[in-house]
Amino acid sequence: MAIVFVLIALLVVAVLVTGNWYVWRRLFRDTTKGPGAVRRAGVVVIAGGWALTVGAFVAGRGGAPFWLKQVLAWPGYLWLALALYLLLAVLAGELVRPVLRRILERRARTAEAADAPARPEPIPAGQGTGRGPGAGTGGDGPAAADGAAPGPQETPAAPSRRLFVSRVVGGAAAAAAVGTVGYGTYGVLRGPRVKRVTVPLAKLPRAAHGYRIAVVSDIHLGPVLGRGFAQKVVDTVNSTQPDLIAVVGDLVDGSVKDLGPAAAPLAQLRARHGSFFVTGNHEYFSGAEQWVEEVRRLGLNPLENARTELPHFDLAGVNDVAGEDEGQGPDYAKALGDRDRGRACVLLAHQPVQIHDAVDHGVDLQLSGHTHGGQLFPGNLVAGLANPTLAGLDRYGDTQLYVSRGAGAWGPPTRVGAPSDVTVIELASKQA
Repeated sequence: MAIVFVLIALLVVAVLVTGNWYVWRRLFRDTTKGPGAVRRAGVVVIAGGWALTVGAFVAGRGGAPFWLKQVLAWPGYLWLALALYLLLAVLAGELVRPVLRRILERRARTAEAADAPARPEPIPAGQGTGRGPGAGTGGDGPAAADGAAPGPQETPAAPSRRLFVSRVVGGAAAAAAVGTVGYGTYGVLRGPRVKRVTVPLAKLPRAAHGYRIAVVSDIHLGPVLGRGFAQKVVDTVNSTQPDLIAVVGDLVDGSVKDLGPAAAPLAQLRARHGSFFVTGNHEYFSGAEQWVEEVRRLGLNPLENARTELPHFDLAGVNDVAGEDEGQGPDYAKALGDRDRGRACVLLAHQPVQIHDAVDHGVDLQLSGHTHGGQLFPGNLVAGLANPTLAGLDRYGDTQLYVSRGAGAWGPPTRVGAPSDVTVIELASKQA
């Protein structure tokens, strides 16, 4: 097992080194005429960016002072996103590079043809130039002139064209990467948008038709997203005037000591039937027991493998599967085993993979998060392979599953192709 781990680690390092060398080559070496300050600056930027990224991850996991985590997190995590899109943009530039070269070469040939001097017409045999019969064979006659006439002068323009193409493609790639990361970061920092989804439940009584559940997941309060972001999420949730609020895990990336003040706005959550919370995998990296007590102090109701009977349906919650390592994993029998299956049941479970147990226990609707919708394209392709549903509403037998893309972000405070959301689930009764 140790040998396999070492081989995988070496492969990852090789891929990272190769990818970064390739980006440096296209953006710095190929866009300059020779060794100099620009190429050295490229090495410093790329190596320094990765040093900050590694530092941010090490500080986050190593118990560093919170102020140091904040100092390293912003540049370190943003570089991670920027490095990804620089590589993708440079790869995309390989498709443009040969096309641009051909266009420039065609224009150069056209210009050379237009500038070339016209060759004199050959003189027919037997016709002189007014200098006698032998004039045509003299050293200064037309034949000699033709032989000495220079053709079009070709300039060695290929190297300059290659440099021009490299600068255009490299500049466009850098601008595209910076623009993508900038816009994706703005999308996170402005706060989640409200998404509304109607979910019909066969067992829901007519009196509960139109019942609204605000689902918020993956806020990821931490060194980057702090109290101000939490306030935006709370304001967005409260603006929907829900009947119930479900916080389905990954609230924080850090301890209660560091992030307690950042989570304080959660005390302002307001809903007719209260706010409920279940753990996500990141709570178990951050002290799950302490956070359960903290959210309870803030007025949320933790559902630790537990169920509560609301007026028209049952609301249950199970711990995240990451809790199994601490003996606090999901217990479906405890949460769902003795319930009345004639009543509709909504289950809060952080990860979509928990849907199969929900189906076995006759749950009508499971509300989850965890995936972030992939967060950074093309991460959605990987996340889609690891989860039964990446985002949105899906059905598994008689059980429906809704997966939120989440309100915040993990690592880079950036989303590309997976906008953040707070989802308002409106339950619909088929008897209405």
